[in-house]
Amino acid sequence: MSVPESSTPLSRQYEMQLGQPHEEMEALKGKIKQHYDIASDSYLDIWGEHIHHGYWPTPESEANDSKETAELNLVKLLLSISKLETNANVLDVGCGVGGSARHLASQLGCNVTGITISTRQVELAYKLSKAEAGSAAESAVDDNSVRLGSGKVRFLEMDAETMADHFGGEAGTFDVVWIVEALSHFPNKTLFFENAYRVLRPGGKLVLADWFKADELDAEALRNEIKPIEDGMLLPPLCTQTDYVHLAKTAGLGVFAEPIDISKQVRKTWDLTWSMIQKPSLWQFALSHGRDALAFLQSFRAMRSGYYKGSFRYAVMTFQKPEA
Repeated sequence: MSVPESSTPLSRQYEMQLGQPHEEMEALKGKIKQHYDIASDSYLDIWGEHIHHGYWPTPESEANDSKETAELNLVKLLLSISKLETNANVLDVGCGVGGSARHLASQLGCNVTGITISTRQVELAYKLSKAEAGSAAESAVDDNSVRLGSGKVRFLEMDAETMADHFGGEAGTFDVVWIVEALSHFPNKTLFFENAYRVLRPGGKLVLADWFKADELDAEALRNEIKPIEDGMLLPPLCTQTDYVHLAKTAGLGVFAEPIDISKQVRKTWDLTWSMIQKPSLWQFALSHGRDALAFLQSFRAMRSGYYKGSFRYAVMTFQKPEA
């Protein structure tokens, strides 16, 4: 399929060269935190409470389902492949503003702890959760959780690469680690998988959706199609789906659901998003916050192009800690 034309008169006003490498991984973490602290309110306006791809599983879905419905479709797909049980104790890693956490709590009765590197996302997650809960007297729980239906949510700011150290006595007690489109940001993915293993109880599951590069790309494709995404989206070098399977197994996890590539079913996300950001005020806001913010908007074109060319991929998968 041919790549749709992405350049617009507005984007051409802010044209820039993408593809610069991120040289210091610890410095990259700081940039990611700063980015989400600054941009999360805009994310909420653009994407809504679920800051992740939409999933349109059929032509009928693609024709009829809204962005919001498609975002929930992705959550439901993850629930399906993981066979996540009701009332589970869930750790939502890279929880954003808490959309998935609230869904798991209100619809499945889960006890969800959401963690994020962003101070602002914690603030927004609590604000949205309390608004959904209604009466503060009825919804408040002693551990700073908010009750939603028969479940509850709480949100913490922390570095997920070392999350097992933060939970202390809770390590080894989570039924599920849920991570959607966050792991690609982590410089040390080996450390994350090791920490996921530590916080999961025996038999617990790691439920994962993320961005990937395709297998066996040549140097030109990496330079022209993948590096601009890594630059603009504040990503260390992207992995393949096979890389994640290897990292999970090395950490001691088994494969519960093999990777399912749904790139074609999610790429509409970037058709919609590119259209939605054609607002001069948004680009001016990005320009006022420096190169990284502007590169982020420009990288939307690279994401869209990568999906249509097949170099950029999206997949879901589930791993499981062995029973004791």
